[in-house]
Amino acid sequence: MPPILLLTGFAPFGGERVNPSWEVARRFKRRTIDGLEVRAMRLPVAMGPATRRVAESIARVKPQAVLGLGQAGGRPALSLERVAINLFSKDEAGGGGRSRAVIAGAPDAYFARLPLDRMLNALMREGIPAALSLSAGAFVCNAVMYAGLHAMRRNPAIPVGFIHLPYEARQAARHRGAPSMTLDLMVRAVELAIITIAREVGG
Repeated sequence: MPPILLLTGFAPFGGERVNPSWEVARRFKRRTIDGLEVRAMRLPVAMGPATRRVAESIARVKPQAVLGLGQAGGRPALSLERVAINLFSKDEAGGGGRSRAVIAGAPDAYFARLPLDRMLNALMREGIPAALSLSAGAFVCNAVMYAGLHAMRRNPAIPVGFIHLPYEARQAARHRGAPSMTLDLMVRAVELAIITIAREVGG
């Protein structure tokens, strides 16, 4: 049985009809890429349910890699996230409310465990806009990244991390002037990321 990569994306939110993170993730359902079997999972844009589903899926599936995808409208390129913080704030999404820990009593932050430099180089070689990012924010995307890293804290050799995607091109009409990217290009970018992760898993 091939090793499994758990790939997560989110449902639409904020009045959008689509969320590029899930539109990309669903393209990888039942695919095997460089020896990694991809299991795609759609998450709700709600901190508690999303983080619980990630932790439960990791415990059940026992993946050899975990990659989360999320929408970062307004960013001009794919963001390869370096750090997840133990902080959730609805203020970032305009929802108000007080900030709180993603997981009470857990460490303040975790660093991503992906081959980020090699992923970035692979994307740049194909001319795909991408950059390393020091902030996954403090909303649900960050919470899911943090929950994945926390769930895998006793398995430090397993790659875990998160990529933020720009608006998908179909969303551009609703966000005039905001950067966007075609779905096909984002799919190719994530495929390159998975290929790079697969080489890490395969040693």
